[in-house]
Amino acid sequence: MSESLTRQLKFTKHAVRGKGVVVAQNAKAAEVGASILRKGGNAIDAAVATGMAIGALEPWMSGIGGVGFMTIWSAKEQRAWTVDYGPVSAKKLDPSVYEIVGPGPANPFAWPDIKEQRNEVGYHSIAVPGMVAGLAKALERFGTVAWKDVLQPGVEIAQRGMELDWYMQVMIANGAKHLEKFPASKANYLCDDGRVPASDWAGTRRYIKLGNLGETMRRLAEAGPREFYEGSLARDIAADLQAGGSAISYDDLAGYEAKIVDPLAFEHNGVTINVAGGLTAGPTLRRAIELAGAATKGKGAPGAEFFAAIAEGMHKAYDERLKTLGDKPTDTCTTHFCAADSEGNMVALTQTLMSLFGSCVMLPKTGITMNNGMLWFDPEPNRPNSIAPGKKPLCNICPVVVVKDGQPWFCIGASGGRRIVPAVSQLSLMMIDRGMDVEAAFHQPRVDISGVGPIRVNRDLPDEVKKAIAARLPIVEVDNPVSPLGFANPSCIVRDPKTGELTGMNEVMSPWAGGAAQ
Repeated sequence: MSESLTRQLKFTKHAVRGKGVVVAQNAKAAEVGASILRKGGNAIDAAVATGMAIGALEPWMSGIGGVGFMTIWSAKEQRAWTVDYGPVSAKKLDPSVYEIVGPGPANPFAWPDIKEQRNEVGYHSIAVPGMVAGLAKALERFGTVAWKDVLQPGVEIAQRGMELDWYMQVMIANGAKHLEKFPASKANYLCDDGRVPASDWAGTRRYIKLGNLGETMRRLAEAGPREFYEGSLARDIAADLQAGGSAISYDDLAGYEAKIVDPLAFEHNGVTINVAGGLTAGPTLRRAIELAGAATKGKGAPGAEFFAAIAEGMHKAYDERLKTLGDKPTDTCTTHFCAADSEGNMVALTQTLMSLFGSCVMLPKTGITMNNGMLWFDPEPNRPNSIAPGKKPLCNICPVVVVKDGQPWFCIGASGGRRIVPAVSQLSLMMIDRGMDVEAAFHQPRVDISGVGPIRVNRDLPDEVKKAIAARLPIVEVDNPVSPLGFANPSCIVRDPKTGELTGMNEVMSPWAGGAAQ
């Protein structure tokens, strides 16, 4: 698409409103969650149903072979919690498998090249997946609907297969190079000759079978979540992993446990921001907002001072993060969604396979597309985030619940690797510090500061904003096309403190993203 044509196109997206709302990067997944709300479930029930279904709707982003974090506001307990179900490396992992072959040594901003891309593609790149354990833990503690019932929509979608459309074709085309290396992946995602599956001009619906995923989801629904870690399903998963050369064993699966922990909570301009802490991007979010200071405050649409302060604060925060903690490359495929109900419960949930199609391995026995969580570790030895057995890596996930006057105000998060924190910080501060409504905030062009290279500035921002940032830091003007997105892919739900009405909003430029109301 030429630049002149791109400049002529203008996109808008309407918010979704109701007493219960789910917003997701896939509108069909949001509808799954909303259907649970309509049947009397709460926001946690809806989030779990969405999370378990979305892996069969966009398996390049997430699925039961993945990991994640969620931040929850519990109306019953009147407080926030974080559920941690991040990746863990195998207990018998051998770090020497990830041999550095160049260009090394690594700078603070990217990993060196690893032999055969073993930390990125294939069985050696897989970490112990936590998604099933995390969603089950949240449902058990905060939900009201039975495990089997919240899984049923996901079972049906997985058994039917994934509907082929143009966006799916784009994603498969981008992943084909690595998908064709693994028999089950090639057999299910590609044609026999390696081409991308095509739809016909008549518009006939076509579904792509996701291996044995439908049967796996049925087994999981019937036997319960520990079936994934300790049952016959776990043995099938471990057998496939070890046959492919992974160090992950049945004992690694059996020993996995998701945890409910305190969120990282901090105050800003009269509100409490609750975000996943520890090895997530939560600490970087807090530091960036702290560094931006009072310059983000004002009324209405943000101007030059707002963006310059965000750019400078985020740049410094990311520089500190990269030098002290390590990080991963920016090319990631994650999904974020939010759910909220009329009782006051809110969920911001981010889950991921890490890269596009994760490891690109579909396990033959189960149809599970597995993560490449080893990519989140620093392959250089003797660093805080270095590869090691039985260890959790640093990640960019940043699910947030903001509380005002003791009540949940909004939940927000995004996908997009290093682009997540810049998006979450800007959108949150537009609402907190500028008083913007969520629909206006999401239509506002943004900047991206990932600690790598110049500040990426949406070319639709006014010239005075670009000049203000350029006076402090190098910039480059970029577009935000439909595919690939130029910035992060956020979702948010805001609660009106007077009426209780919920308003959900997604990234304007994301064609699949949408919401559904109770």
